[in-house]
Amino acid sequence: MKTRAAVLWEREKDWSVEEIELDAPKSGEVLVSMRGSGLCHSDEHVLTGDLPWPLPMIGGHEGAGVIEDVGPGVTGLAPGDRVIFSFLPVCGRCRSCAQGMSNLCELGMYLGTGMQISDHTARHHARGQDLGLMCLLGTFAEHTVVSADNCIKIEDDLPLDVACLLGCGVVTGWGAVTYTGEVRAGDTVAVVGVGGIGINAVQGAAAAGAEYVVAVDPVAFKREKALEFGATHAVGTNEEASALLTDLTRGRMAQVCVNTAGVGTGDQIAASLAMVGKRGRVVVTNLHRATETQVAMSALDLTLWEKQVRGSLFGSSNPRSDIPRMLELYRSGHLKLDELRTRTYSLDKVNAGYDDMRAGRTLRGVISFD
Repeated sequence: MKTRAAVLWEREKDWSVEEIELDAPKSGEVLVSMRGSGLCHSDEHVLTGDLPWPLPMIGGHEGAGVIEDVGPGVTGLAPGDRVIFSFLPVCGRCRSCAQGMSNLCELGMYLGTGMQISDHTARHHARGQDLGLMCLLGTFAEHTVVSADNCIKIEDDLPLDVACLLGCGVVTGWGAVTYTGEVRAGDTVAVVGVGGIGINAVQGAAAAGAEYVVAVDPVAFKREKALEFGATHAVGTNEEASALLTDLTRGRMAQVCVNTAGVGTGDQIAASLAMVGKRGRVVVTNLHRATETQVAMSALDLTLWEKQVRGSLFGSSNPRSDIPRMLELYRSGHLKLDELRTRTYSLDKVNAGYDDMRAGRTLRGVISFD
């Protein structure tokens, strides 16, 4: 079939919205008509080359839609089902899945290839070439073919151009502070970077009962939004945050600091370690450049104060349990989703959406296909 998609052909160039050829789903795959897709910074990392994944590639990995067709062997999903994509495939059978770490499912080894999990070939084509898919999904498209292992079936009561946000940013931010960071009631939390992930780390910390939640971002708009989402304080710099935390805690500092700025740096690790106290945990959930191999830190603090640096993929969450859980929190009014969607765009305006993200005008832009 023919459909339209936003394709990245070259680094540092705009997404090209154009007609593509889409094959029918093969074994274990489904054809999905997209309804909504978040504009996540991770796709920007591919554009800049921070993630040097192969091109050409259809962007988008935070999406939701309606199944139109299923391939052989697909069970539990049928045409008409509404699904949210987990950007991490979950097989349910590998050792990581069996140990409750499905965010580290072994199928994740194929994320950077862009090809289908089933046979490592392409279903999407344009200009006589095969097209890869961002995180195996390619949600910047009117239709896409993906593995059933990426699909979480949901009920019919939620708008899909809001529900799509649960495919990445919401669960990643919330989980980074509650699961990876292990925040507890009465803790003090710092969140460095208030974008689509950081704002949800703020929500998660507040929901967990943190006494103080300090948001750090140079953009005034994002600091204002952080206060609306549960932050007790919002400052513009690391230096301001450290001074404030010293005052608030009488020098004991934070128990958890979550790094969620758009592009991580080695120097920020040291700055974040300075914000936490004894047995304090720095959670690195934002992406660093693939070429970065050095970070700054006081190794002495790791020993003498038992400080820790922890990596976090998808907030150490389990997609098949935590995405439905987040939907229940939204239904009960304990999770803000509608407020996250700062601006809505058509597929043709995908580049305008990323311009707004770079300028700090959005928490999360969303492409709506309705």
